[in-house]
Amino acid sequence: MTGEAAMNGPVRSIVIVGGGTAGWMAATYLARRLGHLRPDITVIESAAIGTVGVGEATVPAIRDFLAAIELGEPEVLRETGGTIKYGIRFDGWKQDGHRFFHPFGLYGVAARGVAFHHYWLKMRAAGDATPLSDYCLATQLAERGLFLPPSDRPANDLGVFNFAVHFDASKFAALLRRLAVANNVRHIDARIEAVERDGADGRVAAVTLDDGRRVAGDLWIDCSGFRSLLLGDALGVPYVDWRHWLPCDRAIAIPCAAADGPTTPFTVATARKGGWQWRIPLRHRVGNGYVYCSDHVGDDEAERDLLASLEGEPLAAPNRLRFTTGHRARFWDRNVVALGLASGFLEPLESTSISLIQSGLERFVALFPDKDFDPRLAATYNRQSVLEFERLRDFLLLHYWSNRRIGEPFWDRMRALEPTEGLQIKLDAWRAGGEFVRNEWDTFQDPSWLSMYAGFDDLPARYSPLADQVSERDLADSLSRMRAAIAGTLAHAEPHDAFLARTVGA
Repeated sequence: MTGEAAMNGPVRSIVIVGGGTAGWMAATYLARRLGHLRPDITVIESAAIGTVGVGEATVPAIRDFLAAIELGEPEVLRETGGTIKYGIRFDGWKQDGHRFFHPFGLYGVAARGVAFHHYWLKMRAAGDATPLSDYCLATQLAERGLFLPPSDRPANDLGVFNFAVHFDASKFAALLRRLAVANNVRHIDARIEAVERDGADGRVAAVTLDDGRRVAGDLWIDCSGFRSLLLGDALGVPYVDWRHWLPCDRAIAIPCAAADGPTTPFTVATARKGGWQWRIPLRHRVGNGYVYCSDHVGDDEAERDLLASLEGEPLAAPNRLRFTTGHRARFWDRNVVALGLASGFLEPLESTSISLIQSGLERFVALFPDKDFDPRLAATYNRQSVLEFERLRDFLLLHYWSNRRIGEPFWDRMRALEPTEGLQIKLDAWRAGGEFVRNEWDTFQDPSWLSMYAGFDDLPARYSPLADQVSERDLADSLSRMRAAIAGTLAHAEPHDAFLARTVGA
């Protein structure tokens, strides 16, 4: 076969380098979505190489992924020690003793073409101190430790909310591996010793394993973690360093036994001296971690602080991680596409690591190439991927930049940063008139930005004059009815632990 002929026609073989969450998500998703093409899919994963396995929280998009691979949510909860997540509670980010909630749901009901938050701002200006969170069903469910499934046909925006899940990442990867193998994905347990490239255009042709075998492939998915064995090492795609905006570069993770009490349906992110600490409740343990900047906190000090804050007995040795926030300059180069840590890293502040794997897979399947790998497809994919990372970077930066922890070196540093152009545009529109700027590939939509602005008490100079279509008296009555409607809905919810017991049979 000539070299030209070999580079034409459909992709027949896909090799995924690395397992873990990214590799097995790729295997299950591609096996389902490309089943009609009947490609040979192989995952090369060495049991001798550990995975990071820290990410245990997700965003609601995970439910779409599970549906796409035909994996039931009850099975995921049962097999992974999973729990429900309605959002994230932020403790101490504005200042010590202050907390607010970022929910997966809407606030209030818009009326007469005016967004709800303008009516809330109007009543606030008139002296009504009712917090915005009282108008969000997801927040109220989380705070009360309740579970209620979202309605497919809510009566109005008060009923629009969603949920995600917390799970043991290693157990989730194992569940996906079983599903992938059942769908004819080949699993090779071996270490890659060398990468062979095609002499014509430099694409990856094959890898040599530590047992001497050679594995060839048309398409390569790099899920090799921070090393980025194919995209970074073999193809030399450089890394774009974002530590200027997101300087946290270390993390320590420690699971512990749960304290007595109900299992909370939300993640907690608590501000600390040089960063923040996560708490992720599972049925069999609690995941804990300290994400910090090494310029302000030493590794030993961070570990001591984390251990001192645990609510129960540590269940494993501390796992120390080093990282650089940012991304590869290209996510798809020639016949290699990187997913997960091999493509880039944004700290787990908003639990986006798994959703980035998912969105990368969705984009790639929509642009799925032939063996000629038209560079225009890669250019489109790379543009979209970079935009998604940039939008998330700006949202994460807002969390830090908005703090009011005066006199603390790390937090003073973050507050003094000049926002990116994209973040500044959003801030200007919000502060001037309470409006949201919507961008292509924004992962988090208006309600999420609203929760941050309101949570930090960063409110606009005025509400929209269109809100004056409704008198204060009528508006007060309307808002009272909204709160009553939410209270009525809560009466139909069940305790989170009762839902879990009923669902997983525990």
